[in-house]
Amino acid sequence: MKKETLHISLRCDTCGSDSHFISNEDNCYIKCTLCNREYLGGRDELIELNSSDLQMTFKSIEDEIKKEILKKLKF
Repeated sequence: MKKETLHISLRCDTCGSDSHFISNEDNCYIKCTLCNREYLGGRDELIELNSSDLQMTFKSIEDEIKKEILKKLKF
């Protein structure tokens, strides 16, 4: 079975940016430098705010894995 690495970007809930973040060392505080929104809950807050997008991504991955397994079983 092949292994793949997946990178999922978290987006700012205000402006949608996925690349304009600064944070402290332990990611418990994050700020979007594009719109200046502060996430006092840090990474956990961003994950929660992005949960619907994350669930769609996980569902897509799950569907791909199921399709691959079924294809292998059919020979």
